[in-house]
Amino acid sequence: MTVEHVVVVGAGLSGVRTVEALRGRGYAGRLTLLGQERHRPYDRPPLSKAVLKGDADTSFIDTDLERLQVDFRPGVAAKSLRAGVVETTEGELDYDGLVIATGADPIRLPGDGPQHVLRTLDDAHELRVMLVPGARVTVIGAGWIGAEVATAARRAGCAVTVIEAAQAPLASAIGTELGARTIPWYDGIDLRLGTMVESVDEGGVRLVGGEFVESHVVVTGIGVRPAVEWLADADIDLHNGVVTDEHLRTSLPGVVAVGDCAAWWSRRWGARLRVEHWDTAINAPEVAAATLMGEEAVYDPVPYFWSEQFGHMLQYAGHHASGERIVHRGEPEGKWSAVWLTADDRLAAVLAVDRPRDLVQGRRIIEAGHRLDTERLVDPQVALRDCVV
Repeated sequence: MTVEHVVVVGAGLSGVRTVEALRGRGYAGRLTLLGQERHRPYDRPPLSKAVLKGDADTSFIDTDLERLQVDFRPGVAAKSLRAGVVETTEGELDYDGLVIATGADPIRLPGDGPQHVLRTLDDAHELRVMLVPGARVTVIGAGWIGAEVATAARRAGCAVTVIEAAQAPLASAIGTELGARTIPWYDGIDLRLGTMVESVDEGGVRLVGGEFVESHVVVTGIGVRPAVEWLADADIDLHNGVVTDEHLRTSLPGVVAVGDCAAWWSRRWGARLRVEHWDTAINAPEVAAATLMGEEAVYDPVPYFWSEQFGHMLQYAGHHASGERIVHRGEPEGKWSAVWLTADDRLAAVLAVDRPRDLVQGRRIIEAGHRLDTERLVDPQVALRDCVV
């Protein structure tokens, strides 16, 4: 079937990159890009870094939608989907190719008090003006976003409290053992571990057990959910996002999904993954565009992400759920990394803290599937590539 009109729902990075990929592959038909926000497309990682800290005001994506002959419709959201038709807030749109790139929405906590999240450019601007010296800022969640918000708040001179349900920061992302290595970074911050929030109320946060933490600003950073509510009545497979195969095809003909909302099948890991990071939004669109155009392409990357917090650069690559044990390289007081190994000593994942060379080499080793010499591996002075058997 000839594709004459592609509709891209979602004008974040993955949506924009899919538009560019389609044109780059020679697609000459109509292209419509729907963006729920009224801003021009922008990048999200800088929101919790440069924008929140005041080092930048915007993070707009450098793309020329007019030159690409894209009908960009800001402020228009998708409401429902049926085969060949997207219902939007401004009426119905027919398509013969559809890209679902609606991303994810932040999870909020119960309560009537004001709670901030950090997902959009407006969120970042709104929060930034509230991070002033002496302000009592409570951050709920010590994951990636929570840690970066706490970093910015401490830098701004706020009195910061971080509340985390797990026994260590980043526990849900990298495990309690490695997350605990970051606890000393919270110097000057009231870090409450193993603590649950009951509600966000006027003037602060009510903890399970009754304690009230007075706060001028409450930021909730406990994760996101795929933004797929608009697909609830569609004839499409949903499970922790939009289910796709390794080509990013969904169960609905002519429809692909990319970015935070896509749960794709990985041949490499033999598992379904949904990765909420910039690297996915950058690279998956090439495969999605190829699939829409009838080409044979497979999306099976080594997932990668990074975080800047408390003066440290954390970088991660791989899928540590496939590993069976952790090997440490370096002491937590300095620059260090950790690797997850499979039963046959292959590298499943690497976490590098201020050791970018370990990340780069580790990612290549994972891609190649090499086995490692574990005796050499524990010596941080030995390059990872020199541990390959």
